[in-house]
Amino acid sequence: MKNKSAKKIDPLPDAFASEDEAGEFWDSHSTTDYEKYLEPADITIDIKSRYFEIEIDRESFLALNAYAKKAHKPVRNLASSILKEKLASI
Repeated sequence: MKNKSAKKIDPLPDAFASEDEAGEFWDSHSTTDYEKYLEPADITIDIKSRYFEIEIDRESFLALNAYAKKAHKPVRNLASSILKEKLASI
């Protein structure tokens, strides 16, 4: 007698025609169903930069945002540059 709770798993394709096709497959499938195909990877990751979140008051943010729009810069880049300049002069 077959186990009724056994889950039917689609076969893993030998190759994908494109990254989009691979993405569509993995969007609808779980890697936990294909663990026997996984191989360990021996890699080292060197994180070059980190991003931090800080709180600022509303008025400061609005002023920073307005200046960033005029300068055609992302707010985060402008804020970082202002902080670096100010800290360098301390």
